[in-house]
Amino acid sequence: MKKLTLFVLAIALMTAFGCAKKQTAAQTEPVAQQEQAVEEPMAEPEPTPEPVVEAEPTAQELYDQRYAALPTTYTVEKGDALWWIAEFQQIYNDPFMWPLIYQANRSQISNPNLIEPGQVLEIPRSGFTLQDIKAARKMAGAPWADLEPAETSVLPSDIRSELGYGF
Repeated sequence: MKKLTLFVLAIALMTAFGCAKKQTAAQTEPVAQQEQAVEEPMAEPEPTPEPVVEAEPTAQELYDQRYAALPTTYTVEKGDALWWIAEFQQIYNDPFMWPLIYQANRSQISNPNLIEPGQVLEIPRSGFTLQDIKAARKMAGAPWADLEPAETSVLPSDIRSELGYGF
């Protein structure tokens, strides 16, 4: 047991002192250069301008941006009707608003029940009031109590504000 203890002690001493890697000249030069770099006075950094903080857009501004990106024309496909076109989410999301499309396209639609595939219809996005919408919904057969468009309808922001709907 005595021999084993001496052997382990000898290995430990050799590992601690004899196997340590010695620094070479190549390794000591960067240290000397770093010390010189530290000794030189550093120039003061230029002050950075404070970043300009842009105001977050309001909910109404975001709604107006999305509303402006909606299509302003629709090409009729086989089987379409003004009712269904007005019901599309990207158009009005309200089938009772089809008379707005009809009134805007009177030059090419003589009968609102007869539209032809390939016709390019204008989708009015502005130029109408809440009273125009109520009249269109009445003409389309909306119940008297529901002449105001639903909150899910796609409307200009001024009409949504007038109705008290959020954005």
